[in-house]
Amino acid sequence: MRIRHNRNVLSAARHGMRWTSSLAAAAVLSGCMVGPDYVAQNVQLKPIAKATQAGADNKREADIEQWWKEFDDPMLSEIVRDVLAQNLDLAAALARVEQARAAAAFAGAQLLPTVDANASATAEHQSVVGPEGSLARNFPGYGRDQKEYAVGAAASWEIDVAGGLRRNAGAGRLEYEAAEADKAGTRVTVLADAADAYVQVRGLQARLAVAEDQIRTEQHLLDLVKARKAAGAATEREVAQADALLRQARTLPPALKTALEAQLNRLDVLLGVQPHTYAAKLAIPSPIPAVPGSSFTATPGELLRRRPDILAAERRLAAANERIGAAIADYYPKVSLSGVLGFDSLSADKLFTAQAFQPLITAGLRWRLFDFGKVDAEVAAAKGRNAEAIAQYRLTVLHAVEDVENAFVGLSQSQLRASELEAEVTSLQRARDLSETAYQSGAITLTDVLDADRQLLSARDDLDATRADAARAAVGAYRALGGGWSADDSALATAPGLSAPQTTAR
Repeated sequence: MRIRHNRNVLSAARHGMRWTSSLAAAAVLSGCMVGPDYVAQNVQLKPIAKATQAGADNKREADIEQWWKEFDDPMLSEIVRDVLAQNLDLAAALARVEQARAAAAFAGAQLLPTVDANASATAEHQSVVGPEGSLARNFPGYGRDQKEYAVGAAASWEIDVAGGLRRNAGAGRLEYEAAEADKAGTRVTVLADAADAYVQVRGLQARLAVAEDQIRTEQHLLDLVKARKAAGAATEREVAQADALLRQARTLPPALKTALEAQLNRLDVLLGVQPHTYAAKLAIPSPIPAVPGSSFTATPGELLRRRPDILAAERRLAAANERIGAAIADYYPKVSLSGVLGFDSLSADKLFTAQAFQPLITAGLRWRLFDFGKVDAEVAAAKGRNAEAIAQYRLTVLHAVEDVENAFVGLSQSQLRASELEAEVTSLQRARDLSETAYQSGAITLTDVLDADRQLLSARDDLDATRADAARAAVGAYRALGGGWSADDSALATAPGLSAPQTTAR
């Protein structure tokens, strides 16, 4: 009995050695990988013409990753902190990243063997008129009640001979990195939108204060003209003109309040709360954030490395390239190995014995020799998707350059306009002061003084609107540069093979 047991054990060992040898041979065979290897696109870009901040007060380089701190506004920093913690677009982007990570893990797991454990116990009262029972009942000692016990482990492995599984795993990893880039892009957009809404709130509050001053001025003018008419020094036409000016001034606050409420509601939604939640916190007016004095520029290389939409498009292009290889791999045979190591016995007390040991090894081959062009169609479709990804990537780069050019032109021109308006307000303030002096000396009427006030308030309104536009343009420039995220906080920092696409400045 012991000798037989040893022989069975030796036989099982030999089977194990053959299994190991088969796995080693398979590993050697799976070293090749069909399909084109990815080559980063060589993007031909000239230096970006307008990508330098105009009017920077010093040479300090701006912190692009945390650009909101450049505005030196505590409330803006608080809003950014809350947006990062509460924004629902960011929460959805994070969920999409988790989905992509799971899909990549699944594709990678396809390269590894699958091992299943199984056990069963069967009790049967056999028919004596069935195929087996009708024969077995003629043997001595036959009993209709039978039991069977089985326990074991089954393993299966598809050998990646042509590299199709590795191509799919690589594509899954690249699509996960694209999802990470999309999340970074969502962060860039959300932060810029929140800052834009906040700047507009402060700008509208400043303009609303000016509009209220304008109404008071026009009311004073109307009262004065009415008094002069009562004294016989003014006509009904002058009264009507003054009344029209007052009514015109009163039309501005409703429009400003409507726009202000819309921006407050927009900010609440960005903060992931019901509209009118943060209105009280922002109710007290505060100065319009000034354009940061630090400098920032954009070069083609920096743009390609910082813009999340470009990174996402590049990763999807690389994934599309991997899918070509996965499709081409279907031209080649697929080899699989499977095996079972287990015990099978009619008696529970003999289950774990050498006589009950029952190994099984199976090698399989599947080759799509005649499929009426299905593989050809799959390869053609994969190449078509890759061509689309190339075009989409190049279009994304062009749109990014367009964004930067527009943002920096808007920033520089709004700063120039604000500078001219500041000079205009200074001149009008001086004219108003001189009018006050002339009025006190009796050289002009109060109407002239109030008219100077009206011109000054109109210029101040225009200046406040332009200052808000300049601050918004600065936010837009940071957005266009892909500011607001750090690769160190993303899987993109350690993603294998991730590098900025090549660029040639002309």
